[in-house]
Amino acid sequence: MRYYADPGRAIDLSRLNRVVEESFAEHARGRVQMPPKVYVTLPRGDFRTMPAYIPSLGIAGVKIVNVHPDNPSKGIPSVMAITVILDVETGAPRAILNATELTEMRTGAAGAVAAAHLSPSRSVSLGVVGSGRQAKSQVQAIEKELDVREVLVWSRSEKNASHLCRQFRHLECRTSSLPKVCECEVLVTATPSREPLVRDEWIREGTHINAIGADAPGKEELDPAILRRARVFVDDIMQAAHSGEVNVPISGGLFSIEMIAGTLGEVIIGEKRRMSRDEITVFDSTGLAIQDLAIAAIALESHDGIELTFP
Repeated sequence: MRYYADPGRAIDLSRLNRVVEESFAEHARGRVQMPPKVYVTLPRGDFRTMPAYIPSLGIAGVKIVNVHPDNPSKGIPSVMAITVILDVETGAPRAILNATELTEMRTGAAGAVAAAHLSPSRSVSLGVVGSGRQAKSQVQAIEKELDVREVLVWSRSEKNASHLCRQFRHLECRTSSLPKVCECEVLVTATPSREPLVRDEWIREGTHINAIGADAPGKEELDPAILRRARVFVDDIMQAAHSGEVNVPISGGLFSIEMIAGTLGEVIIGEKRRMSRDEITVFDSTGLAIQDLAIAAIALESHDGIELTFP
């Protein structure tokens, strides 16, 4: 067994987007095993276990990941993770990966794939609500798929929003008000909010939204009225109903599982799609274990790792 301390360093984002895209497609074809996430609540956050098996990649394993929103005030990331890879023939542990950066990258890739398939056009303005590590990963991955004319960023912290923009000097990136950010053709929401930040009246026809931040029960970033006038696609229907952007509107009777248009995998394989340029589309991303295995497969190819004796 080998340990991989910094496996994200050499991963090509364009290739990652394609591998994550194929993992969603395999999910839509029914060719993966992926039980629901298991949540354990802790005093100031939670941790989740995420097992999966992708036969087409010959990879199986489980990720353990925490979400503690107050961690940045202590100088550590709000999300940290490890992934354990098992040999598919024997079940023996094959590798342990530091999956903290990989988690950011694979979620960014999911947003990029969704934007590639659901954006109203190939050349877009990109709005970002939030300024943390996931906001950065979304921009990095999306610019590999679309021609990003400009990036507008809003954060509760103007300082953090400006810092994010400085990391994208090659793009026309600037901070703006929340209503102006929401006027962009592609909008990313990447906050831990438990009440809607984005109002229905701010969203124009034809907008595509990547709703990234809601990944646990009780979290929501969008006015439920947006969901009711949009075509909503999810990564996994049951997982999204439990812990995605739609979870609070469903529990409150403002939305229903039957109103979900389909999964991103179904869009990728051509079974579902954006119906018109003026349609509003939403991708509700909760994060799937198959994404973690997809990026782990690339990381294992790219690094030698440190040998750990097992058993």
